[in-house]
Amino acid sequence: MSDTTSAGRTAGAEPGQKVAVLGTGIMGSAMARNLLNARLSTTVWDRSPDATAPLAVAGAHVAGSAREAVDDAHVVITMLPTADAVESVMFTGKAVDALAEGAVWAQMGTIGMAAITELAGRLAQRRPDVLFVDAPVSGTKGPAENGQLLILASGPAAAQPTVHTAFAAIGRKTLWLGDAGRGSAMKVVLNAYMAILIEGVAEALELADRLDVDAGALAQSIEGGPLDAPIADAKLHKMERGDFAPEFPLQWALKDVDLAISAAGGSKLPLIEALSRQWRAAVDAGHGREDVSAAVLALA
Repeated sequence: MSDTTSAGRTAGAEPGQKVAVLGTGIMGSAMARNLLNARLSTTVWDRSPDATAPLAVAGAHVAGSAREAVDDAHVVITMLPTADAVESVMFTGKAVDALAEGAVWAQMGTIGMAAITELAGRLAQRRPDVLFVDAPVSGTKGPAENGQLLILASGPAAAQPTVHTAFAAIGRKTLWLGDAGRGSAMKVVLNAYMAILIEGVAEALELADRLDVDAGALAQSIEGGPLDAPIADAKLHKMERGDFAPEFPLQWALKDVDLAISAAGGSKLPLIEALSRQWRAAVDAGHGREDVSAAVLALA
């Protein structure tokens, strides 16, 4: 499959297309709202009824189980936090058996390359009539709410027409990267890069405090120059304000860092490995559910 990109929002949904979203946390709920805004028939399910109640008000169908949610969906999106959660819902819970013939399962959470390979293989054996797309997203709460995620898709070309409308509703661009697993490989690399940027911001702010350098002046010095990066700027201001309201929880950022270390195999990633230890200390101190910007608290 050649690499292609697609961008833009659709004016309306494909007639009769139905989408199911399994997992309606910060990211999944934002995706579901954008699917509804694109006038797609959207069914949602989450282990917590509190997570789906606001979506019901917005017009989503709320299913009583994952099996019920996927029953007649053309596109099934799993936006669950870990590989174990995906396995539990789709295989142990037998949702995979309820998938419609010809449906596309779009696995969009970040769960690592090894897990994607295993899931794709199990699906091929159990449901060869269902297409599997590995499509993790790059972006946090704000981009998700605004339909501006970057979708790192990989999988069979035959799935692209089916997922096009749904992906256009939730993302600014879909980058097709090849066979299933290549999307997750790209996501691991991107998240490693992001983690280094965020820890760099945290340590620069800590150094500024120790040297009595004004944090606002530091931000102004960076703004508009070669060191300016949107994610770093956003987290710098959150750290400066002491605002740790979750956009990307630290515990999930740590999970992604550890996925990068695992994916590297025997190759050493000394900076990432040190970063993992540092962020684990912050999670162990009780900051895991706070935003990744709470990494700065481990430096105090």
